[in-house]
Amino acid sequence: MKKIILTGDRPTGRLHVGHYVGSLRRRVELQNSGEYDEIHIMIADAQALTDNADNPEKVKMNISEVALDYLSCGIDPEKSNILVQSYISELTELTFYYSNLVTVSRLQRNPTVKAEIQMRGFNTSIPVGFFTYPISQAADITAFKATTVPVGEDQLPMIEQAREIVRSFNSTYDEVLVEPKALLPENEVCSRLPGVDGKAKMSKSLGNAIYLADEPEEIRKKVMSMFTDPNHIRVEDPGSLEGNTVFTYLDAFCKDDMFAEHLPEYQNLQEMKDHYTRGGLGDVKVKKFLYEVLMEELSPIQARRKELEKDVPAVMEILRDGSVKAREIAAQTLDEVKSAMKINYWSA
Repeated sequence: MKKIILTGDRPTGRLHVGHYVGSLRRRVELQNSGEYDEIHIMIADAQALTDNADNPEKVKMNISEVALDYLSCGIDPEKSNILVQSYISELTELTFYYSNLVTVSRLQRNPTVKAEIQMRGFNTSIPVGFFTYPISQAADITAFKATTVPVGEDQLPMIEQAREIVRSFNSTYDEVLVEPKALLPENEVCSRLPGVDGKAKMSKSLGNAIYLADEPEEIRKKVMSMFTDPNHIRVEDPGSLEGNTVFTYLDAFCKDDMFAEHLPEYQNLQEMKDHYTRGGLGDVKVKKFLYEVLMEELSPIQARRKELEKDVPAVMEILRDGSVKAREIAAQTLDEVKSAMKINYWSA
């Protein structure tokens, strides 16, 4: 069996460093590992419309932004197929068929759906498309017969529901669909980077994100405003690492060899942490170091992005080519699904 990855993002804004450490950096590693036969990266614009139906222009304008972030981070269209979800109409048809295999009560029990509904304040006014997006996601995954889906821990319920749909379809009709497995981040800190304000989630809507395309001065301002230990008032006070956003970011980004250039008085992050917790190390100094760490990682990405921005039509052509290729694959799966269901009435 082929080893196939499907992953992606909703184009509701530029991607931020939470996306980078949570998925983008890992995607590039997986892409370059040579372990997978196919890698499909989806810009999930149709999914984005489920809670942005009144503002499709927002989704449209961010498709190229997300694509620029992908390419600048190292996603190679020669190795990874980048596609736009709405172009693949077969996904919509698969979603419709799968919806007959899932009950309303099962969707209501999905912890990820419940959390997203609460976060968006939908209450009883939940768009049907948003409510059923676990079914849509199952269609995305199975259309490409993905064996592996890189996700954060909060998305595990979505993968489990996709697996249930696969088992239900295969037992009801025929063994056509492939049951996917989740691939979690290796660094637990990277699974959900907090916002600069210390809130549990970095989010475009909460305004607490550092974007990959932010100018250096903007990144500096955001870093210097970061939440730390509120009880660490004086430099000589012992500081706490728990819930300290600055050190969470250092856990996600810092490498030991960065100290030699940016803060040679320490050999590694643990030495810095020990100094902070016993007292004598101020927050400003730690934040300045974090800024240097972030810029060492982000500067090459931003330089590539500025070059790519000079020819956005070429970037859109990459998406078109990837979507055409993806549609051929999804059409083949849909044919197999309809054949298994015995509804391919005029096929040979």
